[in-house]
Amino acid sequence: MDHPHHTHEHDQPDKPVDTDALFKAATVPVDGKVKDPVCGMTVALDKGKPTLSHKGDNFYFCSTGCHDKFERDPYFYLSGNKARKKKPAPKNAKYTCPMDPEIVQEGPGTCPICGMALEPMDGVSDGPNHELVDFTRRLWVSAGAAIPLLVLTMAPMLGLPIRQWLGETLTLYLEFALATPVVIWAARPFFHRGWTSIRTWNLNMWTLIMIGVGAAYLYSTIATFLPHLFPAGLQMPGGHMPVYFEASVVIVALVFVGQVLELRARERTGDAIRALLDLAPKTARRITPDGDEYDAPLENIVSGDRLRVRPGEAIPVDSVVIDGHTSVDESMLTGEPLAVKKAEGDHVTGGTLNKNGSLIIEAEKVGDETMLARIVAMVSSAQRSRAPIQGLADRVASYFVPAVVIAAVLSFVIWMLIGPDPAFVFAIVSAVSVLIIACPCALGLATPMSIMTATGRGAQAGVLIKDAEALERMAKVDVLVVDKTGTLTEGKPTLTDVVTFGEIAEAQMLALVRGIESGSEHPLAEAIVEGVAGRDIEAAAVSDFEAVTGKGVSGRSGEQSIALGNAAMMEFAGVDAKAADKQADALRAEGKTAMYVAIDGKLAGIIAVADPIKATARDAIKALHEAGLKIIMATGDNETTARAVAKQLGIDEVRAGVLPEDKKALVDELHKAGHKVAMAGDGVNDAPALAAAEVGIAMGTGADVAVESAGITLLKGDLGGILRARRLSEATIRNIKQNLFFAFAYNSVGVPIAAGLLYPITGTLLSPMIAAAAMSLSSVSVITNALRLRSVKLDA
Repeated sequence: MDHPHHTHEHDQPDKPVDTDALFKAATVPVDGKVKDPVCGMTVALDKGKPTLSHKGDNFYFCSTGCHDKFERDPYFYLSGNKARKKKPAPKNAKYTCPMDPEIVQEGPGTCPICGMALEPMDGVSDGPNHELVDFTRRLWVSAGAAIPLLVLTMAPMLGLPIRQWLGETLTLYLEFALATPVVIWAARPFFHRGWTSIRTWNLNMWTLIMIGVGAAYLYSTIATFLPHLFPAGLQMPGGHMPVYFEASVVIVALVFVGQVLELRARERTGDAIRALLDLAPKTARRITPDGDEYDAPLENIVSGDRLRVRPGEAIPVDSVVIDGHTSVDESMLTGEPLAVKKAEGDHVTGGTLNKNGSLIIEAEKVGDETMLARIVAMVSSAQRSRAPIQGLADRVASYFVPAVVIAAVLSFVIWMLIGPDPAFVFAIVSAVSVLIIACPCALGLATPMSIMTATGRGAQAGVLIKDAEALERMAKVDVLVVDKTGTLTEGKPTLTDVVTFGEIAEAQMLALVRGIESGSEHPLAEAIVEGVAGRDIEAAAVSDFEAVTGKGVSGRSGEQSIALGNAAMMEFAGVDAKAADKQADALRAEGKTAMYVAIDGKLAGIIAVADPIKATARDAIKALHEAGLKIIMATGDNETTARAVAKQLGIDEVRAGVLPEDKKALVDELHKAGHKVAMAGDGVNDAPALAAAEVGIAMGTGADVAVESAGITLLKGDLGGILRARRLSEATIRNIKQNLFFAFAYNSVGVPIAAGLLYPITGTLLSPMIAAAAMSLSSVSVITNALRLRSVKLDA
């Protein structure tokens, strides 16, 4: 059905679509041929092509694919809607670097600045992560070679005569054979990134890995096949040189372990986008002008289509209601649990949930123009703006790498100029020792080990860490933005107050209230019915039930008339409720919804419903203030209720009636003012702000997309977990800095010694074996220090 007054200009074709001509070309043969109604190709009738009968007419298709598309949605192709549908401009997938967002290219790859794998700009990859698949395969190859190499190397220490059985020469050749495929093939991506870092002079972790692995392998290969080039004093009994093939292979395997873990974690950043996209149904029930109804693919819906939405179904696209009335759960927009009444002329949003009535709607905005699509775009954009914590190590490495290379070169030159004979051999040994002792194992482990340990400790305390940078940033936060419903409150309305007037007993009034609310579809009715039932009061039988839109409900129970609702309802029922206004206002000032109850034309009482504040919220807010944080409440609820809750909790600032883009705008506003912002929320509406803030904190009891968009999730929905997260963050940052100190302290001491600083005193050079041991010791110290985070205290 075509409704130009509801159709967007860009959806209109350049020329009107001649639907009769389309139909004729698809059903009336010309020279024994017709046109495929889906793709427009010419189809010969006698070639056995797929056919389909629709409303008495036969249609012919070039392929099974076109046949199936037509069968799912015939109206789309016969009405001209396909020509009216907005065709997205062809585009190739764009990828960018999380650390350096200025890097943008078509297709996946690696960042020329930091060496990280690029990620899709829309946050969702269409297929498997090819780099994760490739690195996993290379990891298994590396690990498969590392194990026998370690066995061969450590056998003498364990008292195993394996090297004696094989012979030293054959053992060395076997180590070379095991290490070569790892270094030449498995480690190829590392060497590629390392070479790129040197070529572009963006020195980073890959530079160190390339130099360390290359130096260990090259030295070991020369020592295996040309041992006579080295001084006799460095040779083992039998004339063999010590080799370090196992060091090069183990380094590669360990780096792959870290990379695979990182890639798996980074792949989860697209889960927030997928969770949002899943809110929209895959199909929409189209109503054709002929009155036919069927489920059509969502991508075939165009502006002006009429759709039916049944109870319990999600609204497919942004639309206007043209028939029916219902309550719609709009918590994805407002975060509030109360459903909103919708009737003819009201607008509904794609992804929201139709609670109880049947609607006929007319599509207004489809595809990228819907509110849901805009939220997806905001989350995706906010995610791309983040930088990983590993950048700290890379920034330090950018200075460390040239320093190590310069030290190795200087060592080589000095030994060549003033070293004893054979000077060249001494120069080679000292340079290789410098490069091996400066191997980046400890530097590479410094951050990941702390993060892995901290995430385990956080989980024990009910604080789930999703991304590493959230830990770094949490320690610097000075403003906390919190949602109300589900974050400060329980997220479920309950019956809180019952006030009676006159001689009627409370139990008698509540029996009538339960009876009349049992027939109501109002969102608060369920809370009232459950509240009365919880007091073991049976519902009174009610007849003549009537719902008065925007006011309340009325009915009869035996000889008694009942009216329940707001002041307008009392006026409608002819009841004077002014005497109770003061008490009702007092309840509203506490953030509650107050409703009047009238029996037989006289005011009988007031009942109030509220979303209760979490028991831990007050103490948590107080503790957060003591920690130096400013608290801002941003909620979709009304101003009166929001301010009432804020007053009870001592919150500094209130932003009420805000939509998803308003919450994100608030975060951006605070950023411009120089604040470090954490956002805590639990609804779909919080997702853009959670992603935009330095730290997003989700209540684990909330929506999946909120959890996926946040860097930190409080598994128990306990606001006090924010304090635990902050303490964990501070402890982790201290630990990482300590680890980096250990990593560089060993190098600061070891590099000069490896270069030959002690030769004039001892008369010997540092063996590459000692250099490898020092390298290992630095890694052990880093790991041991990181493990201390398992016992860090997070509660005051």
